[in-house]
Amino acid sequence: MTLIDALAEFPALFIGVSLLLGLLVGSFLNVVIYRVPLMLERDWREQCAELAGAASAGGGATGATNTREKFNLLVPRSACPHCKAPITAMQNIPILSYVLLGGKCASCAAPIPRRYPLVEALTGVLTAAVAWKFGFGWPALAAMVLTWYLIALTFIDVDHQLLPDNMTLPLLWLGVVLSLWGPAAEGGAIPVDLRSSVIGAVAGYSSLWLVYQTFRLVTGKEGMGYGDFKLFAALGAWLGYQMLLPIILVAAGVGAVCGIIILSRKKQGHETPIWFGPFLAAAGWIMLMFGNELVHGYLSLYPQH
Repeated sequence: MTLIDALAEFPALFIGVSLLLGLLVGSFLNVVIYRVPLMLERDWREQCAELAGAASAGGGATGATNTREKFNLLVPRSACPHCKAPITAMQNIPILSYVLLGGKCASCAAPIPRRYPLVEALTGVLTAAVAWKFGFGWPALAAMVLTWYLIALTFIDVDHQLLPDNMTLPLLWLGVVLSLWGPAAEGGAIPVDLRSSVIGAVAGYSSLWLVYQTFRLVTGKEGMGYGDFKLFAALGAWLGYQMLLPIILVAAGVGAVCGIIILSRKKQGHETPIWFGPFLAAAGWIMLMFGNELVHGYLSLYPQH
């Protein structure tokens, strides 16, 4: 019996392997969450410097050579932000390394943020939950990829109030491409059919765009960012237009409650910006896992005569 056959035949094994995979992916997501905003900031600064140089030279080329060191998701190697000591492979084992090191750097004893094991544990648990829900097969793999994206986008938005285009747009297009092989078997959530995916992407973006424009017209202020439109469009592409209303209702309801709690604890005014992406991501994941059951359960309350 091959490993693939064993994973398909024994659900508990598939869930366990998915948990370990999620822990490993969670470690990488910590890198994504930290580095993607920095990569964007470096690119923006470089573009501004190039524009400033071109303007000072009358629009001509500056002749300067780009000598900045590489900085991406793979380079440079992960290191302690305090003492810059490289993190070894043994010090990078998800959760276990954090526990064995006592939550401190092995070189300088500086505290390691609790965010890192939290992201690893969250990714592992949600990945295992997806494996339990979908069972062995490529729809489960697709649902895992969506889950990993949503986790990374959630924490980036919390940290920077930013939903990067280089993540939301590929997520959107991936959902549309997967729908070419949809719909999934009955009872599954993804992939949806191509029609539902395309309508979901268009309706997701345009609905929040209209809300944004209306709010700005009435109040003269911006109520949300364009990244929210793109994330909602991506969720529509993955889950279909049928799930857009439940997603926005859950996201808006939870967001309103959490926003009130956050503002009251920080003793800030109602004009303080609150990220909306994490609530969209959480609502989208809930609909990924239980959307069909929730919608069918609600409709069953109103039997047709």
